[in-house]
Amino acid sequence: MWTRIPSSSLRVTGADRVDFVHGQMTNNLRGAPTPGMVPCAFLNVRGQIEQFARAYKRDQDVYLHLDEGQAEPLAARLRRYIIFDQVEVHDVSAELRTVHVWPGALLPGWQPDGADAQTLDLGGVTVLAGRVNRVGHPGVDLHYLARQETAVLAALPGEEAPLATLDAARVQAGIPDITRDALTGTLPQEVGLDLTGPLPAISYRKGCYVGQEIMARLEARGNARYHLVRLNGAGPWAPGAEVTADGRVVGQAGLHAGGGSVARLRKELPDGAAAEVNGQPVTVHLLSTHA
Repeated sequence: MWTRIPSSSLRVTGADRVDFVHGQMTNNLRGAPTPGMVPCAFLNVRGQIEQFARAYKRDQDVYLHLDEGQAEPLAARLRRYIIFDQVEVHDVSAELRTVHVWPGALLPGWQPDGADAQTLDLGGVTVLAGRVNRVGHPGVDLHYLARQETAVLAALPGEEAPLATLDAARVQAGIPDITRDALTGTLPQEVGLDLTGPLPAISYRKGCYVGQEIMARLEARGNARYHLVRLNGAGPWAPGAEVTADGRVVGQAGLHAGGGSVARLRKELPDGAAAEVNGQPVTVHLLSTHA
C-alpha cells in the first residue's frame, strides 16, 4: 500500500552545503552518514517552528523534503543567511514527487536493516528512499522526478491508499504532521519533536542555530507547558481549532481524521479528561513516550 504525499523540496549545493544547512536546523546533519537522513526543524528567534523538514545528506547535495508550500519561505530564509558561504539553494518542488510506501510492503531493492537513506531502482528509474514513520511504524518515502512518475508508480507494491487514510492512521498512532496539523509557531518540545517524542528532530549537543538558546533553556529546565496528545471526538474541526476545558482555552487541535486528531495541550489535563473543540465533546488520550 502506498500514498502520495503533498510535498515541496529544496536542493542545496556547493562546497559549504552541509555546514551551512547544519547551522540553520535543530538536528545534527554533520553527524549523519553519507547518504543519510535526519528530521529537523527551522526555528525563529523565539524557538518556534517555522518549517519542519527531512534533510537528506548526499554526495553532491543536501536535499530538504518539506510539506507542500514550505519550500519557498525556507529558501528565502536560507538565502538571507548566505554571506561568504559557497552554497546555492534551488527550489525543485515542481520537478519532484513523493509517495510513502506503508510499513510491511515488500519494496524492491529496499534494505530494511540498511541505512535510513538509500537509492533504489524502480521500474528502471533511480529513486531516493528514506525510512520515515508516518503511521506509527517506519515505512519508506520515495522521491523521484515528476516526469518518471508513471514508471515508478507501476513498480510499487499493492494499491494506492488516499491521503485521508494515511492521516487517520497517523492520528491513531499519535504522529504529528507539523504543517497539516497547523503546528507551526509552536515549540518543538510541545508537539512531539523532542528526543522522547514520536518525531524526534532535535539535537541538544550540536552547535548554535537560530532558536538554539531557547532549546537549551527548555532542556535545562524541562518546563514546556504543553505536550502532544490525541483527541478522540466525532468532529470535524479545522486544524488549529481551540481546545477548551472548564471554559478556558487549553490548547489547539490538529487535522481531524479517523475520529480525532493530535493536539497541543496543556500538561495538567489527565488521560481521559473531557474537553471541547468547537463546542463538540472530545476525550484526551495521553501518548506514550518514544525512546
